[in-house]
Amino acid sequence: MFEEPEWAEEAPAAAGLGPVSSWPRPAAASKIKGSKRRQLLATLRVLEAASLPQQSLSLPGSDSEEEEVVERKKKRPKKASFASVSTEVEEKRKKKHQKQDPPGSDSEEKEVERKKCCKGALLGSGSAEEKKRKRKCQKQAPSNAAQHLDNGDQTGPKAWKSSGANGPPEPSPGTTSPEAPHTLSRKQWRNRQKNKRRHKNKFRPPQPPDQAPATAPAEETEVPPAPSPDSREARAGALRARMAQRLDGARFRYLNEQLYSGPSSAAQRLFQEDPEAFILYHRGFQNQVKKWPLQPVDRIARDLRQRSASLVVADFGCGDCRLASSIRNPVHCFDLASLDPRVTVCDMAQVPLEDESVDVAVFCLSLMGTNIRDFLEEANRVLKPGGLLKVAEVSSRFEDVRTFLGAVTKLGFKVISKDLTNSHFFLFDFQKTGPPRVGPKAQLSGLKLQPCLYKRR
Repeated sequence: MFEEPEWAEEAPAAAGLGPVSSWPRPAAASKIKGSKRRQLLATLRVLEAASLPQQSLSLPGSDSEEEEVVERKKKRPKKASFASVSTEVEEKRKKKHQKQDPPGSDSEEKEVERKKCCKGALLGSGSAEEKKRKRKCQKQAPSNAAQHLDNGDQTGPKAWKSSGANGPPEPSPGTTSPEAPHTLSRKQWRNRQKNKRRHKNKFRPPQPPDQAPATAPAEETEVPPAPSPDSREARAGALRARMAQRLDGARFRYLNEQLYSGPSSAAQRLFQEDPEAFILYHRGFQNQVKKWPLQPVDRIARDLRQRSASLVVADFGCGDCRLASSIRNPVHCFDLASLDPRVTVCDMAQVPLEDESVDVAVFCLSLMGTNIRDFLEEANRVLKPGGLLKVAEVSSRFEDVRTFLGAVTKLGFKVISKDLTNSHFFLFDFQKTGPPRVGPKAQLSGLKLQPCLYKRR
C-alpha cells in the first residue's frame, strides 16, 4: 500500500482544515484503492498549493498522471485566497480615503459599511432568512415613518425620504406588534396628514385680529371706494337727461304724425293750446335734419344769393328763420308758432299778404297736412306773374314724381328745373304762368304725398 508522507498531514492543518487523519472518513473509504486514491491525493495537493502559494510543493515518486494534473493546474491563473484578497482591497481603500478625507472624518464608519457590503456580496448576499427580513423592513418603513410623524418627529415627505435613503429602519426587538401594520401609499399618507390638520384646525378657537401672527398677514382685499355725492348726483342727472330725451323723442313722433295726418288749421289750434309743443317739435326736427349730408334750406339760400337782392321772398313754414338770416333779400316769414320775432303766426293756407306782392315763394319741408293744394293756391295768389316757386321735400314722400309735377302745373305753374340727385330730398323750381286752370272741386291725385313718419329708435 501507498504510505502517506508527512506533508500530507501538515498541509491541511496549515489550511485550517486539521490533519487528514482527523477528517471523517466514509464507510467506503477502505474500498478506495489504486488510481482513485491517487486522484484524491492530487486534489489535496491542489488545495495545499492554493492555500500556500509561496511554497513550491512537489510530490516525489508520484506517477505520470499526477504530474500532468499538477502541470495543468500550474498553467491556470492561481486564485488568491479570500483573506489575502480582502486585505489587499482594504489597504487600497484606506490609502484612497486617507488622501481624500481629512483626519477625524466619518471615513472609518464608511469603510466598515463597505466591508460589510463586500462580505455580503462575496458570500452571495447573505442567507435566505436575511433577505426575507430585509423585505419586511422595507415594507414596514413607510408605516414606521408615519408613526414617528404622529409622535412629533420630523413632518413632511422630505423627512420620510431622508430616513428611507439610508436604508429601511430595523424594528426594535422590544416593540413587537401583534398585528402587522397596514402599509400606506404615499398619496394615502398625504391625505391622512391633511385630514389630521383639518381636524386640528376645526376645534381650534378663533384668534382675535390683534393676536394674529405677524408672519402671515392676510391679503388686503381692495374695497371699492364709496361713491361720492357728486358722482351720484351726476349719475342721476345723466339718467334724467336720458329719460327726458326718450320722452321728447316719443312726443316728437306723436306731433309729427298729427301734422301729417290732419289739416293745417288743426295743427295751428294744437300749437296755440300748447306753445311748448312747437318748441319740442322743432327741436326734434332739427335733430333729424342734422344727420343729413346737406340741408335743403342751405341749398335754396345758395340759389337765391345768385339772384338779385331786391327780390321779395315769402317763406312758408320758416321755423327759426334760417333762410332770412342767410340772404340779403327782404323775407316774409310765416309759421304755425313763433320761435323768432320776425315770424308771423298764421295758417299757411291764408297768409296776410296782398295779391301778386312777392317775387319768390319757398316751401322748404313744409308741405305738411292734408291740404297741400290750399298751400300751392295761396302761393299762386301772392306771387307776381312770372314769379318763382321753390319746393324742397323729403324724397320718400313721392310715389310718382311725374304725377306730382302734372298736378302742380294744373295750378298755374310750369316746371323750370328739378334735382333728384340728393338721397334725402328732391328740389323743384316752378314759374307762375297764371291762375289755376282747374276748379276748386277738381281732384288732383298727384298732390297726395306720403306722410313722413319717424320710426322709434
